Amino acid sequence: MSKLFHNKDSESTTALFESWSFSTVNYALFGIGLALIILGYIVMANGEVNSFQSLTVAPIILFVGYIIFLPAALIYRDKNLENEENPGS
Repeated sequence: MSKLFHNKDSESTTALFESWSFSTVNYALFGIGLALIILGYIVMANGEVNSFQSLTVAPIILFVGYIIFLPAALIYRDKNLENEENPGS
């Protein structure tokens, strides 16, 4: 199991998560997602319990933040960065 993560016989000294380097686009998407999540909870807290904003608007904002922006921030990979890592392929 430990050979999966660290191979002592290997000559390479690359970092384990080197391929996970995030660009500014990733951080921007993460920031937008985090801001939407905070905004969603603020919208949900303001207003009455059975109001339109608490039951409809806030869950939509939270959905967009959690389900769209945060995964996009983790998944997005710049094509120029990929070409620099693998110039031969």
